[in-house]
Amino acid sequence: MSACSVAHKKVGLQSHPRLTVMKHGDATAPVACRHCDDAPCAKVCPVKAITPVDGRVELDETACVGCTLCAVVCPFGAIGFSGSRPLEYANSYDTYIPSDVRSSNPSTSTPSVFGKDLLAWEPGVKSIAIKCDLCRTREEGPACVDVCPTQAIVLVDEEAMSHAKKARKNDAADDVATVTTKLMEAKQ
Repeated sequence: MSACSVAHKKVGLQSHPRLTVMKHGDATAPVACRHCDDAPCAKVCPVKAITPVDGRVELDETACVGCTLCAVVCPFGAIGFSGSRPLEYANSYDTYIPSDVRSSNPSTSTPSVFGKDLLAWEPGVKSIAIKCDLCRTREEGPACVDVCPTQAIVLVDEEAMSHAKKARKNDAADDVATVTTKLMEAKQ
């Protein structure tokens, strides 16, 4: 996550990591964009900020309006949101402004964030979608692949997928042949 953050910050993009390492029991796994062929996030984006480009699904952070639709439809939970506060907006309020469920007024009781989860908002902060872009600005490829200590993160291309698919089919055929042979031997 740190390598992802540093790689994007170097080129002037948001420093929020594009992948998240999740822990479940004793196991950990990265959650990142799968760059779907039929990307639902791209289909629902009202401003076309998310588009398929050369085998990956790219996000134009400057075009994003922060509607959160992409995060809602992502089947892998790989899209997050981050944002930065413009300098001219206040960070807190000097007087108490009443707030209730039907009000969009800020309240000093919870001055930083209103709402919950994907619908949370903060006055003066534009929420921008964050998703893996395979470190498109790095010639070496994704930073997470380079720094993964166990080499559990790998970048798979079409050729590798085709080879793996063929190997699985051959293994399945070998298994069927073995079972058939054993059944024939058992009948005799």
